[in-house]
Parts: sequence; structure tokens; C-alpha cells
Amino acid sequence: MQSRELKLARHPRGKVRSDDFALEVVTVPEELGPGDILVRNSWLSIDPSVRMRLGPTGPAGYLPPFRIGDTLAGLAVGEVIRSRANGFEPGDTVLHINGFRDFAVIREDGDTLAGAGGVTKLDTSEHPPQSYLGALGSSGLTAYVGLQCIGELTGGDVVWISSAAGAVGSLAAQIARLRGHYVVGSTGSAEKVRFLSEELGLDAAFDYHTPDLADALAGAAPDGIDLYFDNVGGTHLQAALYHLRRGGRVAMAGAVASYETEVTGPNNLFQIVAKNLTVKGFRAGAYDHLLGDMRAEVGSYLRDGRLVAAETVFDGLESAPDAIIAMLGGRTVGKTLCRLG
Repeated sequence: MQSRELKLARHPRGKVRSDDFALEVVTVPEELGPGDILVRNSWLSIDPSVRMRLGPTGPAGYLPPFRIGDTLAGLAVGEVIRSRANGFEPGDTVLHINGFRDFAVIREDGDTLAGAGGVTKLDTSEHPPQSYLGALGSSGLTAYVGLQCIGELTGGDVVWISSAAGAVGSLAAQIARLRGHYVVGSTGSAEKVRFLSEELGLDAAFDYHTPDLADALAGAAPDGIDLYFDNVGGTHLQAALYHLRRGGRVAMAGAVASYETEVTGPNNLFQIVAKNLTVKGFRAGAYDHLLGDMRAEVGSYLRDGRLVAAETVFDGLESAPDAIIAMLGGRTVGKTLCRLG
């Protein structure tokens, strides 16, 4: 059986380009070993974190970088074609980490992405399969954990979400709003500001392309904020430290500002000491035991039509490089996906 796979052709220099990747045809083994599952992928998750694995080196303590010639890995949903694994039958829909290929041979005891993406059979009778890559998957879990466990969201908190039109930010902003909090979102264009205000119903929203980010934040939350959900880092984190009230918290889910360019870190870290702030980073994979709790809450919002699960969909594996580039360039809204035929 023939399958296409997206491989790393060269390490990007600066911003990612389409020719940093190569689409190659490979042969998928016809015979499966014990515990093997053959899956036809139908949806690929396109996440900002893939950028940190494209360079020759990666952040210490993170997943290892891809080598030139490696097939990219990422969360995917697909249909079981053949199986020699207990509990998995042809026709089952499964979640796994062997994305960026048309067909994948995966193992029931296979690898994860630092705890996320273990092979899981999905019930798609109530929600579409791609939702388990977004609102009911790692994006939803990141949003839920950042608010609930890391940010310790409590009654009356004023919350600022950066990259609030993205996969994680749009969910975190809506969950906080649905729980009754005053929510401020920042994003990168006037069109996305309208999306945050009109479609997601946030209390305030602003474009971070402004001469003074701290002033823009002060205008949106004049009495200060209690929780900053950080997807960006850099000057956003600096503005948050100035504007957080005493005893405030920062939940750090990402630092997309530094994924493709070097950025200067905050120069006001003493604010953490002066205001008794708590700054804590996290990865959703360490909280997989909360998937059920997250899906119960977010699933109810989806069923009732109270939560917008925005998606930007690219068609075909050949479009995956364009999807990565568009997402990193801030040209997508909500969850970025590739739909395979």
C-alpha cells in the first residue's frame, strides 16, 4: 500500500517556508504485527508547538527536534482499516500522534507527545471527529487546565487571554466568560477583534499591534487583571506583569512570539516579587487525567450552542505546509486543521 508523508527537508532559517518540507510517497507494510493498527488519517491537528521541533535544536526539556528526512509527528484522527490490537476494530475512529501522513501503522502501546495523544478510540456519535483535536482535545484541555488548575480561577476574577482568536485562546476566553468572569482578549487584526467581541462575546478586545501594549490593556481593564492566560510571552507578559493586581496569577501555556524570532524577555520581573504574583507554566499532557472533566463541561457548552468551536480548515496533506505557515503567521482563526480525503 502506498501512502504520502510530510517530511522535514531542511531546518527553517527564520520564518518557515513551504520548501522546508517535502511530500514523499512511502510503502506501508501490508502485514501487521501483534498490537499493530492500520489507520487511514482523516484530520490532522496543526499546532504552533510543531515549530519548536523544526530547528536543529529545541528548547531544553521539550520534545526532541525532527531530523532532516523525518516524517513530522502530530495529533491526528483517523479510521481503523485493519487491526491486530485488542479493543480496536475496522471502522473504529481513533486519536493518535502519527499525523502528517495519509496512512499510519500505530501501536496500541505506542508513543505519546509528552503524555498527550495515546491511541484512543473515540465516540463520534455526538460530536464530529475533528472536535477531539480541538475543543474536546488537547486545545480544550490546555484551556481548561490553564484556567482551573494553573490559574486557579475564582469568583470575580478579571482575565486577560492573549492570542484569544487562536485554538487555545478562543476556548479559554469562552470558558472564562461562561463561568461569569470579565474577559479581555487580545489578537492581531481588526477582523479578529470583531470576532472576539461579536462572535465570542468577550467584554473587551484589542489589537496588540499598538504603540503601547500596556496602555491598550489598561484601557480594556482599567482596574487591573487577576489572571493572565499567556499564549505569547515577550512584551505581552511584560504588560501583564505591570497590570496584574496584587496576588495575581499567570498561567503560561505558550510563547508563540519567540517561536520564529528572538524576542527580548520582560524587563519588569520584579513585579512578581512586589505584587506576590504566581507565574506557572504547564503542558496539557501532564493533566490527561482531567480529560473527562474537561469534556463534560466543554461538551455541554457545545451541545447547548453556547461555545463557538471556530476552525480554519485546509484540504489535503499537500496543504499542511501552508497551514503551518498561515497559523504561525496569525492568519487563521480558532483550531487549524488539515482535512484528508
